[in-house]
Amino acid sequence: MQSLASFTMRGRSQVTLVAAASAMLSLILPLVGLISSATIVLVTLRKGAEEGLIVGAFAGFAGGLLAFAALGSPLPAVGFVMMLWLPVWVLGLVLRQTRSLALTVQVAALFGLLVVAGIRLFTPDPAAYWMELLEPVRRSLVGSSVIDAAVSEQLVVQAARWMTGAFAATFYFQLLLALFLGRWWQALLYNPGGFAAEFRALRVRSGVAYPALGLVVVVLLLDEAMSATELLLLLVPLFFLQGVAIVHSLAHAYSAHRGWLIGFYGLLLLAMPYAEILVTGVGFLDSWVDLRARVAVRKKG
Repeated sequence: MQSLASFTMRGRSQVTLVAAASAMLSLILPLVGLISSATIVLVTLRKGAEEGLIVGAFAGFAGGLLAFAALGSPLPAVGFVMMLWLPVWVLGLVLRQTRSLALTVQVAALFGLLVVAGIRLFTPDPAAYWMELLEPVRRSLVGSSVIDAAVSEQLVVQAARWMTGAFAATFYFQLLLALFLGRWWQALLYNPGGFAAEFRALRVRSGVAYPALGLVVVVLLLDEAMSATELLLLLVPLFFLQGVAIVHSLAHAYSAHRGWLIGFYGLLLLAMPYAEILVTGVGFLDSWVDLRARVAVRKKG
């Protein structure tokens, strides 16, 4: 990764090549898209907003040519510029100006809010829209005898109610991963260990916890409060990342072997979604009691 980051920072032609090529590869391997977005973040953090825009424009043009040659249409490149590169450029700019990873993470949630607003604005009945999209999947599962037809219909109805918020949360969580990757590259090249320290200190402002608690109460009391559910889902990634930061902070404070962190991430994969719910709960609790500060006091004592 360090070699790729170093190659990216050699000049505009190199970063354009990496951003455009990885964007096209993401059409086959979606996770490669994180590399494309991270290059925009890296350039913006290191060289400023103007250079980030110029590189994004060059990469968009190059990606459009590649998309037209391969697919007969430049639209995929346009989608990358508008949906991924422009938002991560904004996040990179916010982080560069404020030097606050926590604030930047919270700003990212606004992009999720824009997605929710856009879906509700252009889709009269979001639940019906998601049910239509999920219907082919349901029929395939029923046809393969994986699930009973009656049960599948009920599951699709329930899933459709959550899909708008879940989609928006997933979208801006992807933006955050690209931001973290770009910031990590910057630290590898110019400030070793800088990103690790920033991530371990990541803490959502306590003011966010109060509306989150109110949304939890509304969702529990009012079964049809879909707007509250969608807003709550937008806040979940913030507290999940805070929970992950706490685990990293504790591992660093007690000089734990790297194997413990590897085991932690393995648990997140193997015990989905229960492990994620637990980590999110820890992150939410930290907004009220500051677990890392308590550990620091105990260690001094």
